[in-house]
Amino acid sequence: MQGSLFVISGPSGVGKTTIRQELTKMMPDLFVSVSATTRPKRPEEINGRDYIFMGPEEFDATLSRNGFFEWANVHGNLYGTPTGPIEEKLAKSENALLVIDVQGACQVRARIPSSSVLIFLLPPSINELESRLQGRKSDTVEQVKLRLENAKSELESLLNYDYSVVNHTIAQATQDVASIIRWCSYRRKYDRQGKN
Repeated sequence: MQGSLFVISGPSGVGKTTIRQELTKMMPDLFVSVSATTRPKRPEEINGRDYIFMGPEEFDATLSRNGFFEWANVHGNLYGTPTGPIEEKLAKSENALLVIDVQGACQVRARIPSSSVLIFLLPPSINELESRLQGRKSDTVEQVKLRLENAKSELESLLNYDYSVVNHTIAQATQDVASIIRWCSYRRKYDRQGKN
């Protein structure tokens, strides 16, 4: 039986990347996939740690050889999860974590419905989300507006998810996500033992 693929999605600015970083400290055995993107690198980001930064041609070439487990166009940029590491972990009955958008989450659910666990990360409010987006000072006014508009449509996907977590604080939201991962892993292990 293959491992579980945990997916965290949520609007831009909700804290997905920070929670991913905290989870790697809290759960060092959990494989966390790094997405590829055509989006420009922000000053604080490191290639290979935060994202695998690609040009559009390289992304298209990877896509054409089925190199992405899932992919999507988000805010005008392409994002994708490299296939190899995910398939390798799942084949070894190990768990993996993806931080991807709602389009990618739907692809994961369609591809491995019984092995995927979808977690939606929510802001305390749209006003708080707007403050967070403006506070990171990495987007133009137009980009913030686009991200907020997209957030409203992304929130409509909430019912497609197995769990939701409100990010009031990074510490609590990270604990909540970690608890979901531990519970689902325990339950899957118990179910597997019961079938032996």
